[in-house]
Amino acid sequence: MRSFSGRTAVVTGAGSGIGRALAHELARRGAKVAASDVDVAGLEATVTAITELGGTARGWSLNVTEAHAVEAHAAEVVATFGSADLVINNAGVALAARAVEQTTKEVTKVVDVDLLGVVHGTQAFLPYLLASGDGHLVNISSLFGLVAMPYNSAYNAAKFGVRGYTESIAIELAAARAPVGVTCVHPGGVATAIAQNAERPAHNDGLATAFEQALRMPPHRAATIILRGVQRGRRRQLVGADAWALHVGQTLLGARWMDVMGVLGRQVVPRHAA
Repeated sequence: MRSFSGRTAVVTGAGSGIGRALAHELARRGAKVAASDVDVAGLEATVTAITELGGTARGWSLNVTEAHAVEAHAAEVVATFGSADLVINNAGVALAARAVEQTTKEVTKVVDVDLLGVVHGTQAFLPYLLASGDGHLVNISSLFGLVAMPYNSAYNAAKFGVRGYTESIAIELAAARAPVGVTCVHPGGVATAIAQNAERPAHNDGLATAFEQALRMPPHRAATIILRGVQRGRRRQLVGADAWALHVGQTLLGARWMDVMGVLGRQVVPRHAA
């Protein structure tokens, strides 16, 4: 997909952060944007900003954990814009907590949004991407979908799942010579509100603070890198120097990565609290 002009681009989690930046950048490049989020106020702000600049966008309130709702959304997007050419499954939440204290409810929410939300979006839109004749699927994983990090076991599980799911689909489509590109995106520290909005026990503020301090890249810069990866047909797109550095470090260290992370993890949480 060399150009986004005139294409219909679907972006979940478009009410803030990377999703909002992607929606804005796609509209700036001439795409018709179907934006969705559970945050209605944030979504309205995204759509309003696009339309005020002369772009084309419509917003949908959508909970990606509800498969039937996502299926209905896909049909409505195509009925509204005539096609679905680029689908970016971006909606996500985080959980910064030690495994021993996180609750099943919190873990389930992270997996439902971050992994099953991607599955629902992919299943609902893939037939339309195939029908477009030149579609592209983008699933947002994370740096934490490439390397394991302490105090993020649920988030790691979901994002590793997104990676495996997306790469499997990429292989299937390539084997079938289907006219759909697939990109799995692994952002490093992007300056979004994901840490503040994380699902976590209230007394884990120290973990959230450490997480927030790593979020530095402006979302618009991340969006530009992601869309460049789509245009170049990259199956895997890392975003940020930190993502590349940690990915290379983990690859070189192998199983010793866990020892190194254990040492660094003790700097965040004292031994007696781990």
